[in-house]
Amino acid sequence: MASINPKFGKDLKKYGAFNFNACYNCGTCTAVCSLSTPEDSFPRDMVRLSVLGLEQDLKSSLKPWLCYYCGECTTHCPQTADPGELMMSLRRWLTAKYDWTGLSGLLYRSLTWSLTAFLAVVTGVIAFAASQSFNLERIMHFGHYFEMFAIGSVFVLILLPNIIRMWWFVILKPKTKVGFTAYLKSIKDLIIHMFTQKRALGCDNNKFRWFEHLILVLGYLALLFTTVFLNWFESKNLFVIVLGYLESAIIFIVTFDFVRNRIQKSKEVSKFSQPSDWFFVIWLLLMGLTALVVRIFIDLNILENQSWMYLFHLTILVQWALIIVPFGKWTHFLYRSFAMYFDALKKSVPN
Repeated sequence: MASINPKFGKDLKKYGAFNFNACYNCGTCTAVCSLSTPEDSFPRDMVRLSVLGLEQDLKSSLKPWLCYYCGECTTHCPQTADPGELMMSLRRWLTAKYDWTGLSGLLYRSLTWSLTAFLAVVTGVIAFAASQSFNLERIMHFGHYFEMFAIGSVFVLILLPNIIRMWWFVILKPKTKVGFTAYLKSIKDLIIHMFTQKRALGCDNNKFRWFEHLILVLGYLALLFTTVFLNWFESKNLFVIVLGYLESAIIFIVTFDFVRNRIQKSKEVSKFSQPSDWFFVIWLLLMGLTALVVRIFIDLNILENQSWMYLFHLTILVQWALIIVPFGKWTHFLYRSFAMYFDALKKSVPN
């Protein structure tokens, strides 16, 4: 028998949802959703499960990740129940449930804890710099190695266990019998959706937003590779230097447009921003901008006398790596990609 949590609605509101109880199950949201199909009918069923407090059914569902929040459901809702924001809130809630550390839920629910975490990183970076007598060369050396080891450590220690928990909730616990060959054949779905998020193209009037996301993902991954493996800040190779400039400029320009949309609230997706939404776009903006300025200072040969700039960049980088990537909105990119993979696995099982 399904377990009902009567307090679930109150708990979910801490993740952003605020008016989904106004839904009277008319089905308009499902009818206008260009991604909803007879097999994947949403968001109405997600609203219903949320109202009833059926947490286990929600944890085993991939439907919140199959939504790309075009906002059509919210625009046409006759009760202003805002099903689009509910789906976004469910993604935050699911992220907290996947996270074995419990920190994602804490940071999503509490702005105070989020700001405390950011300030703790600032304190840590300054303390580290002081321990190195603010020697820029040594700080940059350790900063470069931090980039290299932080990527692998965060993935192995936090993100991989969380993906395994997601697999448990979605595939193993519901006892979905997936054959070994299906796991291998469906890897292509994981790779394609991870790098292209092509499902978003099915949303009406969403192609430019999809293109911006594609450019941002490719630009972010390319800058990460250039900075970590090609050592952009210390490289003398003209190609590497120009490539780094181009990548950081692309990230800055695209992210600036995201920030502008959130400020103007010109689209349904940006009308109700949670702190995690702002942290993601602002820190991504600062990542591109500070990397660009640091390299300019290097090329102008003034970084040695303006070492605060690299410390600022390093602080942004460490906050990004230790807070936003493992516990913030960045994880949505990862979980959505694996959701498409798990969805392909479930559909491989004969009815």
